[in-house]
Amino acid sequence: MHAVVLGAGMSGLASALLLRRAGHDVTVVSDKRVQATTSHLAAAVWFPTAAGPPEKVGPWGNETYSVLAGEAADGHPGVTMLESLTLYREEPGEPDWAKSVRDVRPARPEELPPGYRHGLRFVVPLVEMPTYLPGLLRRAGSMGVNYVAERVHRLDDLLSWRPDLVVNAAGMAAGPLVGDDNTYPVRGQIVRVRNSGLSISVRDEKHPGGRAYVHPRSSDCILGGTFDVGEWDDTPDPFETKSILDRCTDIVPALAGAEVIESVVGLRPGRPEVRLEIGTELLPVPVIHNYGHGGSGITIGWGCAAEVVRLANKSSAS
Repeated sequence: MHAVVLGAGMSGLASALLLRRAGHDVTVVSDKRVQATTSHLAAAVWFPTAAGPPEKVGPWGNETYSVLAGEAADGHPGVTMLESLTLYREEPGEPDWAKSVRDVRPARPEELPPGYRHGLRFVVPLVEMPTYLPGLLRRAGSMGVNYVAERVHRLDDLLSWRPDLVVNAAGMAAGPLVGDDNTYPVRGQIVRVRNSGLSISVRDEKHPGGRAYVHPRSSDCILGGTFDVGEWDDTPDPFETKSILDRCTDIVPALAGAEVIESVVGLRPGRPEVRLEIGTELLPVPVIHNYGHGGSGITIGWGCAAEVVRLANKSSAS
């Protein structure tokens, strides 16, 4: 089939690459360069965040973990396996996500920052999106995926490319394009600082000052962050920048005095549950919807893309 994929973020490019690998002709349409997508801003550490439904997020996340771990093992640019520590104020038990992660263990007392009695240690993929996302686009191009830089105002604009199948992976634009009122922005502000030698990712999802996470990359650290449902303002708030720095220093004291590079804001594509299904009511060709990943795009992206291929092949067979 000829599949037209709308969107060049993580979801769109992963879907395009796997569709092409499955033998379909693929065209990606996007009015944004990959560097301008929300995916490009993402902290991008594997960890399920505000996505549903749980019974599907688990398998999607497990499949994505395996793909990213394999890429890290193969030395794929932008992907590494990162030692991680999640902090808790109460005994956490075994979180659902632990089923996808190898060798989750309780943190030892000397591994915990002041004020914490509980934590879990594990290893998960870290993806440096400024390297990884352009690399995905190059990989897709080398496999014969066509890329068209064009703005789509209505879904049926895609019919000009004569598709047999459309994949709606347009992020924040995906819902409005198809009349889905269940979508909303989730504002996320992060702070980039110089990395002065940190090598462990640390997070406290329930810090009293707000969500706190520290993700060291090759030359910087991503500190976060906010999860403001329904907020459209993409201007960094200087007061929030200070709050992020303060609470991240609580969980990683070595950050005290870190040099700030910048504060940035991205709008995650929120939805009560990820929409991943096929329909024929909008266009004369099938439309596979793949959007609403919230803060879990890198965590479930490859699993969702594999589901897109399964749906596409089912459509082709019928």
